[in-house]
Amino acid sequence: MTARRQPVLGILGGGQLARMLALAAAPLGVKSLVVDSVADACAGQVAPLVVADWTDDAALDHFASQVDVVTFDFENVPADTAHRLAKRVAVFPAPQALAVAQDRLAEKTLFRECGLRTPDFQAIDTREDLDRALAAIGAPAILKTRRLGYDGKGQFRLRTLGDADAAWAALGAQAAAHGLILEAFVPFERELSVIAVRGRDGEFRTWPLTQNWHTDGVLSLSLAPAPDIATLQEPATALARTLAEKLDYVGVFALELFVKDGQLLGNEMAPRVHNSGHWTIEGALASQFENHVRAVLGLPLGDTSARGLSAMFNWIGELPDAAPVLAAVDAHWHDYGKQPRPGRKVGHATVCAPDATRLVERLAGIAHALGRDQQAGPAVGELERR
Repeated sequence: MTARRQPVLGILGGGQLARMLALAAAPLGVKSLVVDSVADACAGQVAPLVVADWTDDAALDHFASQVDVVTFDFENVPADTAHRLAKRVAVFPAPQALAVAQDRLAEKTLFRECGLRTPDFQAIDTREDLDRALAAIGAPAILKTRRLGYDGKGQFRLRTLGDADAAWAALGAQAAAHGLILEAFVPFERELSVIAVRGRDGEFRTWPLTQNWHTDGVLSLSLAPAPDIATLQEPATALARTLAEKLDYVGVFALELFVKDGQLLGNEMAPRVHNSGHWTIEGALASQFENHVRAVLGLPLGDTSARGLSAMFNWIGELPDAAPVLAAVDAHWHDYGKQPRPGRKVGHATVCAPDATRLVERLAGIAHALGRDQQAGPAVGELERR
C-alpha cells in the first residue's frame, strides 16, 4: 500500500499567526514549513523553520520546491519575494492583493472604488504637501506612513494645525522612501472588524462582526458577535465580498471599520488572519486559521457561525497569571512562546459563554482576578446594555 502524501503549507513569517496556522493545519493532515529571518521565531516551536532572509533567493527557491502552496503570516513580506515565489508555486493571497494592502494610499483608493466610504485623505511627499493637505482636511488628523506601519506604529496624531512641525519631525524622514498619507480623524462611535474568507473556487463566507477596543494603537479586547449589528452585518459582508472579488482574493482577511452615525467607514485591510479573529478558535464552528488553510489548499470552507458569545483579551508585553483563566468556565489560554518585551503581543485568552449574562460574569471575574477591570470594562458595559 502506497503511503498517502500529506500536503505542505509554506508560511512566510514565523510569528504567532504562523504558529496558529500550523496548529490548525495539523488536524487536516497538512504539514507546515515556515520561513523567517530570525532563528527564535515562535512558529518554529510547532513546525519546521527555515531561517533565511527575504532576499536569499537560493533558500527561497528550495523552500518553494518543498511546499504545495505559500501564504503569509504578515503583510510586509517584500513584494519581490512574493512575485518570485509565485513563479515556482501557488501563492495565496496573490502578490497583487498583498501589494495593495501594503500601501495605505492604494488601499484607501481601492476602498472607494468598491463603494466603501473612508475618511478624507491625501498623499504626502513633502512638507509643503502636508501644509496643503491640512488646509483641506483640517485638524484633528493622523499622519501615517504609507507602508510598514501596524499596531499604531508609523503614525502621528495632529490635534491642531500647530502640530504639523512635530508630525513632520516624527515621520517626514520616511516620506522620500515610502511616502506618507494624511487622514482625517474620525470621531467614531465604535470600531468593528469583519473577518472574511474566500476559497479558490470563489466561495465566500464571513464570521459575525467583531467589536474591538485598542490601547496605544494595539488591540486590547474583542467582543463577538458585536452587539446591535443587525443593520451592519449585511452591508459589511457585501463590502468585504466586493473587495475580495475585486482582488481575486484567496484566504482569510480582515476589514477594519469605523461606525459613525450608523454608517461604515473603511479603516484598513489586513491580507491575512487577524488578531481580532482569534476568538474564532474556540468561539466559532470553524476558526479563521482552519478556514485559511482550507481556502489556500482548495478545500471546502468550514462553517463560520459563532457557537455563542466570546470575548478575547490580548496580552501585550508580558503574560499575566494564567491561573484565573485556567480556573474559569469555558476560558482558553494561548501562550505564544515569545520572550516578554514592551509592546509585543505575547498571548491571548478567550472567554466563551452561551449568553450575555454568563459572559459578563465570567469576563468580569477573570478581569478582576487579573487586575484587568479597566481592560474588560468596555465589553462588560456593551454586554450589560444588551
